[in-house]
Amino acid sequence: MRAPDFWFTPPDKPGLISTVLRPMGALYAHLTARRLRQPGYHASVPIICVGNINAGGTGKTPTTIALVQRLSAWGYDVHVVSRGYGGSLTGPVAVDPTTHRAAQTGDEPLLLSAFAPAWVSKDRAAGVRAAEGAGADVIILDDGFQNPSVHKNLSIVVVDAARGFGNGRVLPAGPLREPVATGLARADIVLSIGPPDAQARFDETWPVQKPHTTAHLAPLPTGMPWKGMRLFAFAGIGHPEKFFHTLRDLGADIVKAKSLADHQPLTPALMRRLEQDATAHRAQLVTTEKDAVRLPERFRMNVLTLPVRLQLDDWEPLDRCLADLGLGEAGPEGPAPKS
Repeated sequence: MRAPDFWFTPPDKPGLISTVLRPMGALYAHLTARRLRQPGYHASVPIICVGNINAGGTGKTPTTIALVQRLSAWGYDVHVVSRGYGGSLTGPVAVDPTTHRAAQTGDEPLLLSAFAPAWVSKDRAAGVRAAEGAGADVIILDDGFQNPSVHKNLSIVVVDAARGFGNGRVLPAGPLREPVATGLARADIVLSIGPPDAQARFDETWPVQKPHTTAHLAPLPTGMPWKGMRLFAFAGIGHPEKFFHTLRDLGADIVKAKSLADHQPLTPALMRRLEQDATAHRAQLVTTEKDAVRLPERFRMNVLTLPVRLQLDDWEPLDRCLADLGLGEAGPEGPAPKS
């Protein structure tokens, strides 16, 4: 499903539809707040939640990968626990990228399993216990900011700087799972993702009274000669246009761009239609890393992938938060650096 345009009107001009739906948003916010009052499981290791206030994609998966890589480089055994959205497994189960498919685990856990042990568990507390039992030093919750079943030691709210918090209203009147002030009151740090111009607009529209750091997504150098390549690009992520924009920045000639629903299954029938369309346009199919893990086996050799990685503009604010948990460059055998 595509997010309605009125979700992203200026906060001071939400429009008629949003105003009519606002009482339903107030009810949604009330139910979320009531659920969050429930006590959560206290793990024996630090729990870092990478979540958001917006519904839909904001960059949580790239943020999780960046955290995994940083903590792993410091010597920590990092595990990731995910609900496994779109997957059939209830768990808790350790994701095996050699045997599991996205239809079982969801696309995000399957992608994350290439970087760290990843667990799928509809019951997040059960997933955390499983990761603890497997020897995790640190556990990252992929999403779950509005889920009270696990106590978080550090909550990172990720936001797309270009879209911000939309019109500032709660579902269905706007794109939010809870009011901005309510969510940020529980957050430890805000991470906004986007180019400098988007960051400037975000700062002006949504001044954050919490520790705040910025980041952007950058293509991973693979040696692929993107410049001038005729491409048929498709993506089923939160904001496909960001993927298309990245390809254009690399000099690619996108002859057609197909936006799919977030997490949309890439069935053989759909892929055959995309393949035929690409052939008619004399173009090469290309997609995102997250979409690639959902590709049917037969199509994997015929579709290019553009991987991107999160680049933090300044790690210091987040490193200070990690140091407060006793996590630092000295790793599990030594003290964390002083903040």
